[in-house]
Amino acid sequence: MTSLRLASYNLQKCVGLDMQRRPDRSLLVIRALRADVVVLQEADKRLPPRPTALPFDLIETHGFDIVDFGQPGGSLGWHGNAMLVRNGATIIETDALDLPGLEPRGAIRADLDTSIGPLRVIGVHLGLLRRYRLMQLSAITRHLRRLAPMPTILAGDFNEWGSKRALDVATPGLDFVEPGHSFPAARPIAGLDGFALDKTLTPVNKAVHSRRPARVASDHLPVWIEVKRA
Repeated sequence: MTSLRLASYNLQKCVGLDMQRRPDRSLLVIRALRADVVVLQEADKRLPPRPTALPFDLIETHGFDIVDFGQPGGSLGWHGNAMLVRNGATIIETDALDLPGLEPRGAIRADLDTSIGPLRVIGVHLGLLRRYRLMQLSAITRHLRRLAPMPTILAGDFNEWGSKRALDVATPGLDFVEPGHSFPAARPIAGLDGFALDKTLTPVNKAVHSRRPARVASDHLPVWIEVKRA
């Protein structure tokens, strides 16, 4: 049965552990993931107007389409969250969500037509405190309940140092899948980055991508998962 590969990568604004801003290096890592859908965090620079850290023309020359979430001119994503697609994945509908919490956070949603059929992908970068992470996941869950059902995957930097079971209460209907330790990139000790799937999707394979130059391109290693319809 056909499977689809998705990846999640916290770019750290394309600034590596060597303190160099190298978007070309970040794209090398993204291409090496061989993913059909790539969810990014910290894809934009921090200060307004939050210009993209990853140039649009560089992305497109590497064969990716940029998913548009109605972000301000010059930004790649929404609250730093962005999404790239390729290999025939097409965009049906998108939305950008503001999330509750002490610090500004957001999430992105793209309903896609893919090689495994319709797929809803939610990209997140959750808050630093568990209280706010739970609030943010609950807000996403409420948003999903207002939509027509579709196979759904949540991808991103969950900022949860312990077991993701602590987040289960806020994500009924979604099961967390942890590819492995992804942070910090030089010597990973925590699985901050991962995925959560609904019952219509089955994980086929998953991993943390640690090959060069990923260990220096960001403070996070990217993670990926292959899924198929259950």
